[in-house]
Amino acid sequence: MVASCALRLRRALGLALLLLIMLGGPAASAQQAGRSAAKPKNVILFISDGCGPASFTMARDYLRLTNPGARLALDELLVGNAATHSTNSRITDSAAGATAYAAGVKTYNGAISVDDDRRPVPTVLEAAEAAGLATGLVATCRITHATPAAFAAHVPSRNMEAEIAAQMARQGIDVILGGGRAFFLPQAAGGARADSLDVLADLRRRGVTVFDDPAALGAAKAPLVGLMAPDHLRYEIDRPGSGQPSLAEMTRRALELLSKQSEKGFFVMIEGSRIDHAAHGNDPAAHLFDLLAYDAAVAEALDFARKDGQTLIVSTSDHETGGLTLGRKASGDGAYSWDPSVLGKVKASRDVLGRELHADPAAAPATFARLAGIDSLSAADTELLRTAVAAGEGAAGAAAVDIISRRASVGWTTGGHTAVDVPLFAFGPGRERFIGHYDNTYVGKTIAELLGLKLDLARR
Repeated sequence: MVASCALRLRRALGLALLLLIMLGGPAASAQQAGRSAAKPKNVILFISDGCGPASFTMARDYLRLTNPGARLALDELLVGNAATHSTNSRITDSAAGATAYAAGVKTYNGAISVDDDRRPVPTVLEAAEAAGLATGLVATCRITHATPAAFAAHVPSRNMEAEIAAQMARQGIDVILGGGRAFFLPQAAGGARADSLDVLADLRRRGVTVFDDPAALGAAKAPLVGLMAPDHLRYEIDRPGSGQPSLAEMTRRALELLSKQSEKGFFVMIEGSRIDHAAHGNDPAAHLFDLLAYDAAVAEALDFARKDGQTLIVSTSDHETGGLTLGRKASGDGAYSWDPSVLGKVKASRDVLGRELHADPAAAPATFARLAGIDSLSAADTELLRTAVAAGEGAAGAAAVDIISRRASVGWTTGGHTAVDVPLFAFGPGRERFIGHYDNTYVGKTIAELLGLKLDLARR
């Protein structure tokens, strides 16, 4: 009897061991529970500001048209989506949305990493600094703008950009790249600060490499602050000939530098900022090409992560902007039509179109044909353009992108944000933690957890 029981026990233990081997041991059990035994050493958080599901469809359709068989680098990373509401609105702004990703905390629209009671909340970047990791911020907007600001400052209003610049400079961030010199300099030095503080001079005194010439990017050593425009960097569609680096070029350089800064790893936030600005202006071509530039930056990061093997890439958006749709009702019909080829012919953003059209009203039709690639205007569109050009640059630009949108059958519901859930992409150790639908705060909390960071112990 005893021997029989012992035999059954050995068989049961053997079967259990076999099952454990087949399932991959403890690591597989962790994966089945939605947890990976592998943890990243580095995290690259990409944020495509103002970019919703229709934006990615637009980019895919354009690629299929211009390069059959091509795919977005992001497509192989798609794992889920995220809800983006703030505490005081079903529709978030960039400040509250970025605070959710930076600190894992919901807050009100306009808040920069403070809670509803306006108390500072520590961010993953600050926690990374406290733990000895290298850190970076890269953006195509002013670096003091809402999204990058939320990772490195704490103010009750996103409009406090002078204070954001001062706080950001004190953080000890290893790599800062983007636009926005103005709020780092006093007015006497050509900046926008109302006080006399020269933040860039102070950074130089502390041994930080500071530059504004894009040509310095390749040779500059960390820690560095490269602010390559007084305001935002140019739209990708307007960038050729400007000398300004692409988001992919800034990403490549940031990763080269950060990977050498600390043996403990790094955290960097990289934002495709002007995707959002183009959508606010209902400018489909500028929106498309900034999104493609963002995808090229993700491709650079993927190349780094595949070689490194210890890097987690997460990409998401703070919100959707514009209520973009592909297909629109025109002239009383609901024809199934949208034409990405129209956007491929456009050579300038709404801002440049407006400026060029208004500069020479008599030549407006020829200018529009040259920059928008549309040379056969209807009588109604010709009159719309003439009236708008006479009204000023803003009206001219608005009319131009309206004609382009209608020709491409691209629709917009708003010049603001929407409540649409945004895509969530991930690659590398910990990727499976992002599969599914989550609140945006989950992303920030999970990144901190995967890096072994304690947000409540971060510097404030």
